[in-house]
Amino acid sequence: MLAMKPVGRNAAALKYDLLTVMGAYALAQDKGRQRLVLRLMTLVTARYNWARDELAVGQREIARLWQVDERTVKREMAKLRAMGWLRVTRQGARGRVTEYSLCIARILEDGRNRWADVGPDLVQRLDGSAAEPDPKVVPLPLKGRAEPPDLSEGTEWALAKGMLHAEDPARYTAWIAGLERRGRDGGRLSLIAPSRFHATYVATHLTAWVLAAAQAVDAGVAELVVEW
Repeated sequence: MLAMKPVGRNAAALKYDLLTVMGAYALAQDKGRQRLVLRLMTLVTARYNWARDELAVGQREIARLWQVDERTVKREMAKLRAMGWLRVTRQGARGRVTEYSLCIARILEDGRNRWADVGPDLVQRLDGSAAEPDPKVVPLPLKGRAEPPDLSEGTEWALAKGMLHAEDPARYTAWIAGLERRGRDGGRLSLIAPSRFHATYVATHLTAWVLAAAQAVDAGVAELVVEW
């Protein structure tokens, strides 16, 4: 596949191809996913620094651009992270906004089944078929990697699972994919593991990682309980 860095002689073509693939992908999805991708496309067009692979915009500014409240911005950005389309490169702090990078290879791969609908010229550019004729060499999906979780439920656990999958597919496959949401009691999020050993391992070794993902989606989550 073509190198996924939008700089140099082919930068302009890659930018247009990326936006085209995003749009084509969105048009094949439900209305909720279409709106999410449209919001990202607008944000990228307006504020993404292609040369530095940097998206550094405050939630208030994004809310104004998207015509939503800041709570919706937080949730939508979490969905994009869960999809693996955005990655945090620098966490926000007082006086500094969170910085993201755009996962271009993942976006193009997710939209791969729409490439041919756009045209053979786009397929040739993105596949790099002249330089890499082996069609078996693709970056995604990785062998042994679990499928991304279904985000359509919209619960804090569904979105958190998406983020965990994007951050560490192998660890997600081994320990997170089998966890199910039991329920929510105030700030306590309860999960069910398939076995006592599984529950004990997650509670002992992965609680901080899982809790951080849940809190990134829903700041109201204060405690994580894993049962079996």
